[in-house]
Amino acid sequence: MRAAAAKPTSGSTLAKLMAVVRTEFRAEVYVPAPNDPVFVADQCIVADCDRTAETLAQRLCGAHSQRFRKRGYSSMEEFLADPGPPTRGRKALAACVMTGCRHGRWDRNGLCRKHNGYWKRAGQPDLAVWDAPDLACSGPTPAECKLPFCDLWVDSLAKSFCPGHYDRWARHGRPDLERFVTDCELVGTAHIDLRALAPQPRLEIQYALQCRHDARGRVAPARMVTPAVRLVATLGITSLLEMSEQQWRAAAATRPNQSLIFLLDARYGIEALRDGIGWETEYSRDVWRLDRLPGIAGPGGRPCPRVRLRFDRITHPRLRELGKRWTRLRLTSGLSIGAARAGVDALTRFSDFLALAGVGSLADINRPLLERYLAHAMSQLGGNDAKRHRISALNVFFQAVRQHGWDDSLPGRATFYPGDTPPIRAQVDRRLAEFVMAQVESPANLARWSDLSAKLVTLILTRCGLRISSALSLAFDCVVHDGQGAPYLRYFNTKMKREAAVPIDEELEAAIGEQQRAVLRRWPDRPPLLFPRERSNVSGNVPLDPGTYRRKLNGWLQACDIRDEHGCPVHLTPHQWRHTFACRLINRDVPQEVVRVLLDHESHRMTSHYAKLTDQTVRRHWQEATKVNIKGDRVSIDPDGPLAQAQWAKTRYGMATQTLPNGYCGLPLQKSCPHANACLTCPVFLTGPEFLPELREQRHRTLTLIDVSTSNGQTRVVEMNKQVLTNLDRMIGELDTGTEANVAG
Repeated sequence: MRAAAAKPTSGSTLAKLMAVVRTEFRAEVYVPAPNDPVFVADQCIVADCDRTAETLAQRLCGAHSQRFRKRGYSSMEEFLADPGPPTRGRKALAACVMTGCRHGRWDRNGLCRKHNGYWKRAGQPDLAVWDAPDLACSGPTPAECKLPFCDLWVDSLAKSFCPGHYDRWARHGRPDLERFVTDCELVGTAHIDLRALAPQPRLEIQYALQCRHDARGRVAPARMVTPAVRLVATLGITSLLEMSEQQWRAAAATRPNQSLIFLLDARYGIEALRDGIGWETEYSRDVWRLDRLPGIAGPGGRPCPRVRLRFDRITHPRLRELGKRWTRLRLTSGLSIGAARAGVDALTRFSDFLALAGVGSLADINRPLLERYLAHAMSQLGGNDAKRHRISALNVFFQAVRQHGWDDSLPGRATFYPGDTPPIRAQVDRRLAEFVMAQVESPANLARWSDLSAKLVTLILTRCGLRISSALSLAFDCVVHDGQGAPYLRYFNTKMKREAAVPIDEELEAAIGEQQRAVLRRWPDRPPLLFPRERSNVSGNVPLDPGTYRRKLNGWLQACDIRDEHGCPVHLTPHQWRHTFACRLINRDVPQEVVRVLLDHESHRMTSHYAKLTDQTVRRHWQEATKVNIKGDRVSIDPDGPLAQAQWAKTRYGMATQTLPNGYCGLPLQKSCPHANACLTCPVFLTGPEFLPELREQRHRTLTLIDVSTSNGQTRVVEMNKQVLTNLDRMIGELDTGTEANVAG
């Protein structure tokens, strides 16, 4: 194909394009390699068909896909067994039936135009016995059709094509011969025709194709790019930068959505080429484009999205200047994008307040002004958490200004103190009830996952306690073994930004192995991730998005009809499984240090939070349940009494270390038991409804023992066990009454 001809001026966008667009993309008609993963979906799976497939799922070319739909085949196997005759458009036409004649057929009888004339003048005899003239011997061998795939003869030297292709050329308006030959060769192939574009828009589209090819992320098949190219040609513009994003969206309203995305990507890439990338370019702007800042990553290590930080909304000039400096320092030190945006939001709201208060200098920011701002902030929309974050972020900003000496005019008393911000609300127990977890972990429900990768994500979240961002960014080779061969899941803690590991069982290790094999079938070159995104991910280096997993999770919960204790459909977040994992460990009396290591917490503070929540839950159930002593009297703990905490600590310790087969020991921690094996006659013995089966079984054994002892004349044994039987009857009776009352309530 001919390369684009352009005369760039020094330093212009066109000159930069000419310098970066490689030769293989500088063709007027770009024809990718047959198996290119970005520009070609796949080859048509019909035998002897060299056209490209329209979709990766169906793997049929446009002609065969249309034939499949019209004929109503029940299965692809049935269609492939009988796909019909070869598709038209790019093949040699049929030759004359006369031996030695290579002219194209003219009539239904199979004769060419010349033989057809001779045949009619001869009275239309039977072709099998007709002595046809030898046209090949009448003179020099005629020239062949100009189309490379057709070897038929032309009718005359003035015509460059055989009769059939000559008629096609005439129906198309007798275009340029070379262009017509090119178009015929391209029929049914993946190609992107840029000949209708002006030199610079053509080079810009070529640059966009090159960027898509190098990124190996989103695909760009011809059926998606061609509508975009036609739109650019129709508008008659000299550069994609002539129109803003909003104007392109309006102009491409009737085009496929993917074509619009290609155009916006192309415009964005050309703008980056023109303006450059990096801090030297972005810092001076009032709207930062974070994806143009090297080293800034998105959540979970994913590529940085096209996030904007809008400093143009900070109306105070000095505050805006210092805010940009502060934000740059925070981003380069590893702060998350979300935290940086929250800081900019805090400065924006404080700037609005300064404008209302008529304050133009940082020197005028003093404690009385900040107290006024506290009242103003509390009157704005948003919850306590949002308001507290705005105030705390502003305080961090003030500290940074003084610490780094950015502005000495800021008074030292321009600060907030503990107690200025709204209190942190008490965190509630976010773990899932075991009633729900039993349904989530049910083998029957897990088998209903249609997406095996999403099923594995669920298993990892429930059994390992990972955050969703850490689970979805797992490396392909995430399983490691210790010296004894025990498997561990190695992951990247996306919150703490460090490597961590958690032990796993052989079942989960086998499921990870199956996922690795499935990934290799899709990406044979071994992508770096265990859970690559399914679409727009040619190289497999983009992780599955958390939103995609949550949609699949919600569909699975609905399909399994998972409900809570009240019969309502369950709505959960993946992070609740982390809370559940931690609380389960605490409930099993796993030491907090072990739980901290498994959860990869920075300190014991967060781990102790799970222990506190778990203890509160256990205490609430204990207080609500019926407890009786050996006399059948109810025992309760006053939640508001002066000894409530100490009494509960003693009871909790007894539950953890002195639990009996049929109840709890209420003996003080410092004393040893003088009633060995005589709990049912012990005054400090406690029990509850959870032990009713054991108590009934023990009553049955006691009655049997009394009968046997009576018949044997063992009076002392009978007396001792009659006391035990009396106590059992009292406790069982009271517990049954309490249980019935709770059910009725």
